[in-house]
Amino acid sequence: MFTRRNLLLSGAAGAALAGLPAVALAEDMPGVTATEIKIGQTMPYSGPASAYGVIGRVEVAFVKMINEQGGINGRKINLISLDDGYSPPKAVEQIRRLAEQDKVAFIFQSLGTPSNVAIRSYLNEHKIPQLFVATGASLFGEPKQFPWTMGINPSYRTEAIIYGKYILANMPDAKIGVLYQNDSFGKDYIDGLKAALGDKAAKMIVKEASYEVSEPTVDSQVVTLQGSGANVFVIAATPKFAAQAVRKSADLGWKAERFLTNVSVAYPILKGAGLEKSKGLITAAYVKDPADPIWKDDPGYKAWAAFATKYMTASVITDGNAAYGYSVAQVLMQVLKQCGNDLSRANILKQAANLKDVKTAMFLPGVLVNTSPDNYFPIRTMQLQRFDGTRWVSFGKLLSD
Repeated sequence: MFTRRNLLLSGAAGAALAGLPAVALAEDMPGVTATEIKIGQTMPYSGPASAYGVIGRVEVAFVKMINEQGGINGRKINLISLDDGYSPPKAVEQIRRLAEQDKVAFIFQSLGTPSNVAIRSYLNEHKIPQLFVATGASLFGEPKQFPWTMGINPSYRTEAIIYGKYILANMPDAKIGVLYQNDSFGKDYIDGLKAALGDKAAKMIVKEASYEVSEPTVDSQVVTLQGSGANVFVIAATPKFAAQAVRKSADLGWKAERFLTNVSVAYPILKGAGLEKSKGLITAAYVKDPADPIWKDDPGYKAWAAFATKYMTASVITDGNAAYGYSVAQVLMQVLKQCGNDLSRANILKQAANLKDVKTAMFLPGVLVNTSPDNYFPIRTMQLQRFDGTRWVSFGKLLSD
C-alpha cells in the first residue's frame, strides 16, 4: 500500500500573516496557520484504479516545488495524500481522518466517481470544500444541492455527447455497442450518447454491457458486444478494463470504429493494451499528449518536462495522467493566490467558483478554466483525436456539448 502521511514539505517559510490573532486563525480557518495551509486528498495508490496513483504523486511533487519557491502568499502547503484503494468505504475512513484528526482546510482532487459520491454528503454537511474532484461525473456539478463540491474534468456526459454528434454526422447508420462501468461514471456515457442521438438512440444503440470494478476481466462483455453486430464500440471504462477491452476487441478481429473514454487514453495504458491494437482509437481530449513530439517546442510542455525530470522520473514525462495532475495543481495554485490572506473555507470555495480564463501548461490551446457560482464544470471544451499507433493526432476544432 502506498500512503503519504503528514507530508510537510520543505521550503521558505515566508512572511507571517499580519494582523490576525492565532485564535481567529484556529476558529475561522481550519488547517491554516500564519505559515502553513493543510490540504488533504485520497488517491487509489492501490487497487483496480492504481494507474491513476501517478496523479497524486505528481501533485505532491508539485507542492514540493512550490514550497521550495517560497509557497503561496507566504505560506507553505502541507498536502496529506492517502491511499483509498479505489474503495468507497476506505475513502470515507480516510476523509474523516483528514477532516477530524488532521483538520485539513479542504479536500483536493480525490479521485474516482464512487469514492467521491461516498464522501460528498459528509463534506457538504461539515462545509468542507471538496475541490476539483478527479472525475467527470455530471453529479459533481450541482452547486444548488452540493455547494461545497466542485469538479474539474469535462463531464463524461459532455464527452459522450461529442461522440454522439460525431457518429450522427459521419456514421448515420451506425450500430453502437457500449461497454460501461456500472456506476455514475459509466452511466453518464449512456445518458450522453442517448441525448446526442435523440430519437435515433433506440435504433442505433444495439447493445449495452456493464461491468463491476470487482470483476477480473471484461473479455466476455466484449465478445457479447461484438456478437451484437455493432460496428461502433464505445468504451467507457477505467484504465485496467479499458486496456482489456481495447486488446480483446483487436484480438477478435472486430473492425468496429472504437471510441475510448478520455480517462483511459494515457500512453502507458495504451502500451499495456498494445500500441498496434490501439491504432485507430478515437477520443475527446483536453490535455496535451506528452508523448506527442508535436509539443517538443511548446513552452508548457518544456515546463512540464523540466518539472518531471527534476521531481519525478523520466518515465512520467509521457504519461498523460501525470500531465493532467500537473495542470490541475496549477489551477489550485491560482485559487490559493486569489484567496490572499483569507483562507477561510467559505472564501476558498468562493475563489474556486470565480476562476476566469485560467490557462495551464498542459491543457490544450484554447482550453480554459472558467467557473462561477452556478457553473461547477470548469472545463467544457474538448477536441477529437485519433491514435495512429504511436501518438494521438487531433482533428477538427474544439467542441462542446
